[in-house]
Amino acid sequence: MKVEEAPNPLAEGLHDYRVADPAVMVIFGATGDLSGRKLLPALYNLAKQRSLPAGFAVVGAAKDELSDDAFRKRAADKIHQFSRTQPIDDSVLEAFLSSVSYVKVDFGKLDDFRALGRRLEELDNSRHIPGNRIFYCATPPPTYQTITLQVQAAGLNRGSGFHRIVVEKPFGFDLRSARELTATLQKVFPEDSVYRIDHYLGKETVQNILAFRFANSIFEPMWNANLIDSVQITVAEEIGIEQRGAYYDRAGALRDIVQNHGLQLVTLTAMEPPLAFQAMEVRDEKVKVLRAIRPLLGEDIEQSTVRGQYTGGWVLGEQVVGYREEKEVAADSGTETFAALRLFIDNWRWAGVPFYIRAGKRLPKRVTEIRIQFKRPPHLTFGREAMKEVDPNAITLRIQPEEGISLKFGAKVPSAGLRIRSVTMDFEYMTSFLVEAPEAYERLLLDCMIGDPTLFTRADEVEAAWMLMDPIEDAWRNGRPPLGTYAAGTWGPDGATKLLQGDGREWHRP
Repeated sequence: MKVEEAPNPLAEGLHDYRVADPAVMVIFGATGDLSGRKLLPALYNLAKQRSLPAGFAVVGAAKDELSDDAFRKRAADKIHQFSRTQPIDDSVLEAFLSSVSYVKVDFGKLDDFRALGRRLEELDNSRHIPGNRIFYCATPPPTYQTITLQVQAAGLNRGSGFHRIVVEKPFGFDLRSARELTATLQKVFPEDSVYRIDHYLGKETVQNILAFRFANSIFEPMWNANLIDSVQITVAEEIGIEQRGAYYDRAGALRDIVQNHGLQLVTLTAMEPPLAFQAMEVRDEKVKVLRAIRPLLGEDIEQSTVRGQYTGGWVLGEQVVGYREEKEVAADSGTETFAALRLFIDNWRWAGVPFYIRAGKRLPKRVTEIRIQFKRPPHLTFGREAMKEVDPNAITLRIQPEEGISLKFGAKVPSAGLRIRSVTMDFEYMTSFLVEAPEAYERLLLDCMIGDPTLFTRADEVEAAWMLMDPIEDAWRNGRPPLGTYAAGTWGPDGATKLLQGDGREWHRP
């Protein structure tokens, strides 16, 4: 006899019931790593949650010679391997794969894009899709403009229905290239149909930053320079550059992480309350934060930034090589694998509060968090001896790997004397709702289908971020400040520690 699974009362209301219109999603680079690890499993999970609209279809487009059945088999293998939800529901998978097909597309051949257009027309007729298109560039950034212009030349951006394009970060390599990319995208698609995706914004805890601040009256009144001493943002990875040596040696930690993920976390932490949680209002406030950040120029760059490169060492019990010994990395490379910055936001809320950002490869563990450090009490009511074990109050927003929020505060030790000790109160997504947090791509793909760009990056936001990063990049490429080194498995070069010590602070150890 089949036993019915008891409902989870804590999960009530967690399903997303927003309805998208039928559409075809074309995944350029469909045989690549991003498609296999993230996009196809995310679409399967949306199908399992019944979030995909009736008639929805996926067309894989890449240079490989594959039949529809061969691509479906490939997609099934990737879903079995990488899906968030296990075990795989065979009936859901079979239904999803019936909507999947494949077209060989060489991005340099216009005829291939015209053949793609014929497939899209066939799907419109057979699945009753009113011409809605989503073009996803799961390809290297240099191909974005080529694909966009070929879509235009083949007329795939015209006709009835909506036509949207999704591009992955990085959005350009500097301010000039970012503007060139924007100009090409906006030549073919209106800005409100351009979805610049940064998967960090799809993570539940990143969105929880706004919920934590603006849905709770007890926190927002103290979210300012009157009570907050400093903010630390850490984006640490224990892995090296894996198979991305050629790309990473041109990019580095500043371009790869700080310019996008790091600054996104700054904006969400520091932004003013938007009038409503809608795309224009939220993104307007984020841009205001970026424009209020004091630019680092000249000597400020040497005093407020640190760059480092890992050497050989031990990470999680495994001996690893140094960055210059990695594949496709120059033997004399000066590319940073660690970056740390001290930034100030020149507005009334944050005047004088330093925002410290650090990001790096081959650090001791994988962790992304935002640490809000509060000022010490103005008077030690209980005396120094009683308070010697008490750290300043702090709120830590953990984004990965365990998504949650913790609050550190002082409490009396249960003993005869009066001693105060720091204790922690924790919220964890998994234990509070008894469900696993959805993958970021699930939320973002559904948002794109619905036409909600709130969690995507706007053109002026991209440019504002590059305006801050370009002067730092220029100085670093000219050797200012000097490139430090750190052993793999440590928390970065000595300069990162000194950056905070000079301010009378220290990095929080995750």
